Amino acid sequence: MAHSRRNAETLLETLTEYDRLVEVGIGRRTDVAAALADRGVAVTATDVHDRPVPDGVRFVRDDIVDPDPAVYAAADAIYALNLPPELHRPALAVAREADADLLFTTLGGDQPAIPVERRTIETGTLYVARAAAGRRR
Repeated sequence: MAHSRRNAETLLETLTEYDRLVEVGIGRRTDVAAALADRGVAVTATDVHDRPVPDGVRFVRDDIVDPDPAVYAAADAIYALNLPPELHRPALAVAREADADLLFTTLGGDQPAIPVERRTIETGTLYVARAAAGRRR
């Protein structure tokens, strides 16, 4: 177990490489956003329903299929946990408009519906779609 853990990054290690993140579809799973905020990362969580979020996490009601671009404009990266395939393209479009990376996991055997890099993390695979060349970072 320790050996495989050393070979796989953790989701938090990867996400803390960014200063400003937006989580798409936080739902009731707030532990990642809370851990990021505890590490000093600026996190905005979105969902189509009003959701309580941990201290240090900003919440905005938004739909990634019909987004408010201002919510994502300052983000270095947008991330989503268990993002369904039908939301991969809309999330990528929002990330590209914001000049941000898109990082996401999928449920079960769902494969990415967009071109991505694959990174092994402790819980499986993290898919990464990079912002266009010449990004702000």
